[in-house]
Amino acid sequence: MTDSAVLKRYANLESLLADVRACRACEAHLPKGPRPIVQVGEGARVLIVGQAPGARVHASGIPWDDASGTRLREWMGVDANAFYDPGRFAIIPMGYCYPGRGNGGDLPPRTECADLWLDQLLAKLPDIELTLLIGAHAQRHFLGARRKASLTATVQAWRDVAPGYFPLPHPSPRNTPWLQRNPWFEQELVPVLRARIAQVFG
Repeated sequence: MTDSAVLKRYANLESLLADVRACRACEAHLPKGPRPIVQVGEGARVLIVGQAPGARVHASGIPWDDASGTRLREWMGVDANAFYDPGRFAIIPMGYCYPGRGNGGDLPPRTECADLWLDQLLAKLPDIELTLLIGAHAQRHFLGARRKASLTATVQAWRDVAPGYFPLPHPSPRNTPWLQRNPWFEQELVPVLRARIAQVFG
């Protein structure tokens, strides 16, 4: 897949998703090869934007199919059946394929995905009422100048961008120390997030 993909006009979501899942734009840079993982359905009301699939998710092909996903669903107050309903939740990370490991964890998401596909996918999701921005990469892209100097400061300022956006830390077990240092997150933000999701699905 090349930059010419952005010139194509898709008649429906199904044809767009077929090309997204067939994308090989950054194949040479992916240690486990390409396996674009997104969940998108017409009528989705909540969009979840994370970083990129981890190795376990790459193996299963199921987004958030790991301990991070379990914690995320707890924060959201939804079960797996609801979470994996594409008619409710769209899941579009900043990078669609596992980027490989770096010195301090997984490498950042590659930029080709957002450049080629993100705007086209969002155009097929007119009913989104709430977007969860998980991690600095998603927050940088969607919030722009409204993003603060650090992830912690951005999440602390969640009221500035709610109810349309909720900036969140990554729910990885590696982030447990962050949660312990910032108890306000689960005490103050999480209950409001759960209520907002319940409101969306009313």
